[in-house]
Amino acid sequence: MTHVSDGDTLWVQPLNGAQAQKIRLEGLDAPELCQHGGEEARAALQGLLRGHVVQVQSLNRDTYGRRLARIQWQGQDVGHWLVLQGHAWSSSFQGRAGRYDEAQQQAQAQRRGVFSRAATPLTPRQFRKLHGACPLPQTGHAG
Repeated sequence: MTHVSDGDTLWVQPLNGAQAQKIRLEGLDAPELCQHGGEEARAALQGLLRGHVVQVQSLNRDTYGRRLARIQWQGQDVGHWLVLQGHAWSSSFQGRAGRYDEAQQQAQAQRRGVFSRAATPLTPRQFRKLHGACPLPQTGHAG
């Protein structure tokens, strides 16, 4: 792993030396960087993976054309860990339960991360609808 853009997007350098690839973690949605918990989510993902070799399971592309994947590090599902720590929400799709719903319920019950405040936090989608997108950070990567 070479770079973390935010709590659910990272750049991974293939072991064969090919160009680093931008990956969006599948099954979750982390807070926007300018949203409560956004910087913490990015720091958590970066702290967990920076400089480590990870396993990438590419799954699909989202409606924006981003590569969706599951990431594992030392046998641990990174998406599950992020949601369990309260750094992201489990994504549901068309009324179906999300992959990490159970982890999110645990994070909420234990008031971790974005669930630590008394008020119910806005999901990233709700936040963007009310406030628009955060200004884009300068990452040094195209794409």
